[in-house]
Amino acid sequence: MKASQNGHCNTPPSLVPPETVLMLSKSDGLVASKSRHTFTALFFLLLLLVSIFFFSKRVLEPSVSIYRDASIQPTLSLEEYAVPVATLDPLADPQLNEDFSRQSIAPIPEFLSRTEPKNESASVKDGNSNGESGSGVDAGLSIETNLSRKKVPKMCDFYRGTWVKDNEYPLYEPNACPYVDEAYNCQGNGRPDLEYTKWRWKPEGCDLPRFNATDFLERLRGRRLMLVGDSMNRNQFESILCILREGLSDKSRMYEAHGHKITKGRGYFLFKFKDYDCSVEFVRSHFLVREGTRVNAKGNSNPTLSIDKIDKTAGRWKRADILVFNTGHWWTHGKTARGKNYYKEGDFLYPRFDPIEAYKRAMKTWGKWIDQNINPAKKLVFYRGYSSAHFRGGDWDSGGTCNGETQPILSGAFLDNYPPKMKIVEEVLRDMRVPVILLNVSRMTNFRKDGHPSIYGKIRMAGKKVSTRRQDCSHWCLPGVPDAWNELIYSNLILQQMAKASHRSKPH
Repeated sequence: MKASQNGHCNTPPSLVPPETVLMLSKSDGLVASKSRHTFTALFFLLLLLVSIFFFSKRVLEPSVSIYRDASIQPTLSLEEYAVPVATLDPLADPQLNEDFSRQSIAPIPEFLSRTEPKNESASVKDGNSNGESGSGVDAGLSIETNLSRKKVPKMCDFYRGTWVKDNEYPLYEPNACPYVDEAYNCQGNGRPDLEYTKWRWKPEGCDLPRFNATDFLERLRGRRLMLVGDSMNRNQFESILCILREGLSDKSRMYEAHGHKITKGRGYFLFKFKDYDCSVEFVRSHFLVREGTRVNAKGNSNPTLSIDKIDKTAGRWKRADILVFNTGHWWTHGKTARGKNYYKEGDFLYPRFDPIEAYKRAMKTWGKWIDQNINPAKKLVFYRGYSSAHFRGGDWDSGGTCNGETQPILSGAFLDNYPPKMKIVEEVLRDMRVPVILLNVSRMTNFRKDGHPSIYGKIRMAGKKVSTRRQDCSHWCLPGVPDAWNELIYSNLILQQMAKASHRSKPH
């Protein structure tokens, strides 16, 4: 074998061992296979990363339509939250009245401010919520009624707030209004203090408009306002006569149509305001359902109450354009509270019947009558809620007292009281077809233990000692708390007009 020029032996290919050739072939195949697997893995990894990128972009950056569908709209139109149009029509719109348009009207205040009430040096703060509703049935703007389909934003609840001292009050001079009967004329009957007349109701988050008697009369022009209920509504009726009288330059242009002097013995009064072609009336109806009598086995006459029949005075109700109803205090009296041989349905006299259930059925009877007889396109209905009493050591007929109270209640559990009857009222209003504005005054009256006549419900005779045995701690001195209820009616009429004007300005 010859050596090559470089000194190495050349081995012919044919002489390479077959095992070596086989090992080299396998090695080349493994390298190629690994390269292919690596490329495939990288390809799928890259594809996965791209997919994750696009998926993440889709999730993290949703389309604008998602925001449009969200329920967090920044603004809401008044039309969406307006009362049904039918409830607005019965109110006189002074701006559309040619004579009225030439007269000066006080500017309408900003009701819907979200600002907190100013810190008052002398004020009584509202307590915590206990779940009752404000205006209408749902809390919120007083303009909301039992038929509002959407909840009004809680900008201002007229019925939660504060009593603040105001030196411009009262709205009329004590012992100066001839329409306050003896039972409510506390100053005329010798009450020595005046602090109870200096409080003004201020809702949370807004102010009520300053009361303007002339403007109120203009809003009543050509209308009949009727208060229907028990002596608490007569209390309110006398208040509204007195505050409207302040808007008259000639007081003789207001008078009782039949010449009657207001007394608790008479059940109907009609006061006319000649210059405004309007009237304010009171119709006594203790229960809003029908009172009656039955003759027992001994031949004696006993009272009954038909909770399925409307009161006999209902014929008068139909004549009014604006109605203000109430009932409540008579449901705590004697026969009514005991429920023994007293409540009737049809011709059946219940031997015993729960007075709360009787109240509920009576309210449903009233609600049914309203639905069947009131056209909401022509009439407006209010229901004024239960007014709180403040007896100490007993009730009205068992030695309860409130004499000597000169300041409102400042704190305590009593401020959170909410009568079960008011929850029944709310339930009935929710089921009615005709819109009813609820004047929910229960909480605002809880504070005012200082506002009752107590021993000053009768004229003090010279040299005669005043009896303290029976005191009136349920009705109210005038001027006093019922004036605030009528300010709420006035405020509601302004809100109605505002909503009406807004609706007319909307493009159709």
